[in-house]
Amino acid sequence: MINIAILSVVLLAALAVGVLLRRREGRVRAANVNANEMSDSTRAELLADVGVTGSGPAVLHFSADWCGPCSAVRRVVANVTEQLARSPQPPLDIEVDVDAEPALARELNVLSLPTTFVFDSAGRERFRISGVPKAMDLHSALEPLTVAA
Repeated sequence: MINIAILSVVLLAALAVGVLLRRREGRVRAANVNANEMSDSTRAELLADVGVTGSGPAVLHFSADWCGPCSAVRRVVANVTEQLARSPQPPLDIEVDVDAEPALARELNVLSLPTTFVFDSAGRERFRISGVPKAMDLHSALEPLTVAA
């Protein structure tokens, strides 16, 4: 009887942890812009090497061949950037293979896949998304960055 009670408590705790982790997935979280200034030359160089040059807003998403959800992110980002393609500053869609760019993944503290970043036209990290973003949320975060300054 005690074993069943212990098993029940463990299962409920695991369920609660799973629900809490799932709530964060796909959410667009604002980055601390001051902490992510492009003053660090290593970071700026790594980002420039993949195409985040600060010449316009960019959506940078890390993926890998072995990552199943990354194909969903690819579709969402492509759809949103296509919708904003006629903006004064259209966003770039940049996909980076985490296995090909481990230094950049470390620099941006990518701990899981898929992970997506939104950079403004000055090259500053504005948003971070772990998991598959919702198209409406990504569009809402990205649209103000596409307006000419």
